[in-house]
Amino acid sequence: MNVKIVESEQELQQAYDIRMVVFVEEQNVPPEEEIDDLEGSAIHFIGYDHENPVAASRLRFVEEYGKLERICVLKEARGKSFGKEIIQAMEKVVQEKGFKKAKLNAQTHAEGFYQKLGYHTISGEFMDAGIPHVTMTKEL
Repeated sequence: MNVKIVESEQELQQAYDIRMVVFVEEQNVPPEEEIDDLEGSAIHFIGYDHENPVAASRLRFVEEYGKLERICVLKEARGKSFGKEIIQAMEKVVQEKGFKKAKLNAQTHAEGFYQKLGYHTISGEFMDAGIPHVTMTKEL
């Protein structure tokens, strides 16, 4: 997969479209919660399988953390390590910006996936958009 930072309105729309499919259509997150007022302050990522957009995420900087958010891969592209690739691309940008820690709120069903990538759970379970989550961090 080719992961890149979004540079055009077309790429941003592709990222939003992927997020709407995964979070709104598959997971029933309300659309107004998925696309929020933090979009403008985020660095957006898009992942392509050949020319097809299949993965998306966004990155913000909060306190001493690079905060990885809205990480998703289309259903038909899962199981190919694309999630791992987009996270690694995000972590690289976190480091390039001079930050040494990454943080994310993981859906509990994905907690093991993030643990394999070096993340450690630092919170109890909480609900976000009706889905159970935990907060996880990683030293980069």
